[in-house]
Amino acid sequence: MRLISRIDVKNEWAIKGIHLEGLRKVGDPNTLAVDYYKAGVDEIVFMDAVASLYNRNNLFGVIEKACENVFVPIALGGGIRSVADAAAALNAGADKVIINTGAVHDINLISDVAARFGSQCIVGSIEAKKIDTRWEAYIDNGREVTGLDVVDWAQTLEKAGVGELMITSVDKEGTQRGFDVQLVAAVQEVTRRPIIVSGGYGQPKHLDALLAKVRPSGIAVAAALHYKKQEVAEIRAQMNGYEDTDPS
Repeated sequence: MRLISRIDVKNEWAIKGIHLEGLRKVGDPNTLAVDYYKAGVDEIVFMDAVASLYNRNNLFGVIEKACENVFVPIALGGGIRSVADAAAALNAGADKVIINTGAVHDINLISDVAARFGSQCIVGSIEAKKIDTRWEAYIDNGREVTGLDVVDWAQTLEKAGVGELMITSVDKEGTQRGFDVQLVAAVQEVTRRPIIVSGGYGQPKHLDALLAKVRPSGIAVAAALHYKKQEVAEIRAQMNGYEDTDPS
């Protein structure tokens, strides 16, 4: 399992909110990225939190700067709406692109990017909110409903050619009150793609609750690191304890 630092960015500031809203500045994104890299994270995710407002990603400069001092894989998301956008992100130094809104608007975007660059560089992002007994997919940083069932949409993204999935529980995001384990389990049951879990981590017991039921390929952490609630080494050590075990 990979320990992934998620850094959401708005107007060149790293920000953090709750349920992807009420955004608060938490520092310089490059400074945070270097700190987390030195501390031992396996990967870094940069997400443009306002890409939908500008209809483009504004983080290419951030990625270029990060690549000078960060030597773990970097994934870039927000505003990837075309093959040209994906190419620009990869040329800036990103190892992967994260696509959500663009895929909802045109699922062929996934297959087109996969044909050009390979599935290994595409992360299909799903922002999920629970509606009654099911989860619905959202776009535009959790602001716009799509009407798509998350479980069905995960299968559609797999068939289109994504290399992995990042599942963000909007209900849990920023709360530091635990993951939506049922959501992750429901998606893992229907796809063979690796899953990154995002949204809700706050303390060790949350990781225990998740890993007792599912085994994702990555855990994305933001608030707990930004607010120094836990150190990278502590989370990494706890994850290592599960490496050779199967969930019950």
